[in-house]
Amino acid sequence: MALLDMIQWPAFAASVAAAYMVGSNAKGRRNVGFWIFLLSNLRWVVWGLHTSAWALIALQVCLAALNIRGLVRTEPRA
Repeated sequence: MALLDMIQWPAFAASVAAAYMVGSNAKGRRNVGFWIFLLSNLRWVVWGLHTSAWALIALQVCLAALNIRGLVRTEPRA
């Protein structure tokens, strides 16, 4: 099994952990969850490039945009 084939498992684990953290009532934990989601998006894109999974790459770009929106919206408004 190639090294890049194995990147899907850490991406999977990061996605699950991030989803759990984003559901937290604690703002700090939610923010960490969003950052973990962004890391998992990047890992999925790397794996998608390796396997030519173009729909997965497009999905991850869209999800990353939503994650960035989530980060911005959890910040206090001035």
